[in-house]
Amino acid sequence: VIRCRAAVAWAPGKPLAVEEVEVAPPKAGEVRIKIVATGICRTDEHLLQGYFPNAEFPVIPGHEGAGIVESVGKGVTSMKPGDKVIPLCIPQCGECSFCLNPESNFCQKSHISEPQNLLPDKTSRFTCKGKQIHHFLWVSTFAEYTVVPEYTVAKIDAAAPLDKVCLFSCGFSTGYGAAINTAKVKPGSTCAVFGLGGV
Repeated sequence: VIRCRAAVAWAPGKPLAVEEVEVAPPKAGEVRIKIVATGICRTDEHLLQGYFPNAEFPVIPGHEGAGIVESVGKGVTSMKPGDKVIPLCIPQCGECSFCLNPESNFCQKSHISEPQNLLPDKTSRFTCKGKQIHHFLWVSTFAEYTVVPEYTVAKIDAAAPLDKVCLFSCGFSTGYGAAINTAKVKPGSTCAVFGLGGV
């Protein structure tokens, strides 16, 4: 068990509280990550205001981050301790019909089919003051350490600057995808999708 700091939302509409939390080791098929950088997305604010469907409190928010693998559970083969990674708020199991379809990116293991307040075995790896703390989208990057399923982690280049690539988890990929795939922005065009300009 690792003790570290995390920003905990104890109830909707209440300010985040920086607390010491316990982060349990990863179980089979899971990865424990030392979060080095995180971003803040409007979705986190929606969670804090109680607008996010199926969210349960207390919870550690955050779904945009980058870090280093601290340990892996049994059966994890795609990464090892020391690897740089980005946790994904939309899983990519690589096996379901959506993952195998080049026109889709919504894995069937995502929050559309099941709430991601607890890990897939329906337990949490977070506790604080003797209470279970919920995960957010299986990611919870507002903690110094987090535990996520292997299929919600992407291994990245060892030279990648974590303080910059953390935005690939949500902000950049969402904005880029909207500009290129939905708005069909071409080189030389000007756009203002999610703050992106001049794609």
